[in-house]
Amino acid sequence: MSSSPLIEELIEAFRCLPGVGQKSAQRMTLHLLERNRQGGRRLSEALGGALERVGNCRQCRNLTEEIVCGICANASRERKLCCVVESPADVLAIEQAGTYRGLYFVLMGHLSPIDGIGPEQLGIGLLLERVTDGGFEEVILACNATVEGDATAWYIAEQLRDSSVVVSRIAHGVPVGGELEFTDGGTLTHAFTGRTDMKRA
Repeated sequence: MSSSPLIEELIEAFRCLPGVGQKSAQRMTLHLLERNRQGGRRLSEALGGALERVGNCRQCRNLTEEIVCGICANASRERKLCCVVESPADVLAIEQAGTYRGLYFVLMGHLSPIDGIGPEQLGIGLLLERVTDGGFEEVILACNATVEGDATAWYIAEQLRDSSVVVSRIAHGVPVGGELEFTDGGTLTHAFTGRTDMKRA
């Protein structure tokens, strides 16, 4: 497409989003410029505000603009349960299912030595500190049912093997190779109900 450098720059900017290729980025760019400039301004302001103010909860590492996120600050949550997930999208999926009422710990990824992602990058030390402090009775590992997710879950279970906390893994109602973000609420409910104790596995 022959266009101005600013249009080309905007098209390229949209391509940073997952699943957005050249054609989709071009379509979104032209839609905003031709038909919805007000929507474009709103998008720009919301994105700028989020990038400026959203960080990580100091307790669970979930995304929030507060020092402690709303879930961690909610006194009605079951504070003896901690569900370990790979991403904030997983928290949203579990919350939408409406079954789990405990706390979370968000790894922001999974173990991947080839990509330079080890326990330090995932904040596993912080998770172990929280367990050592006696805050939890059960840690539920809800890593994705992928090779990397399995490796991450087993690593955390091994680190907690000598602790008094129960370490369980959600049942594989979540399909192997699947991701929590794309799993329906009924399957997630079944997976939580059928979780297993990894210390006794």
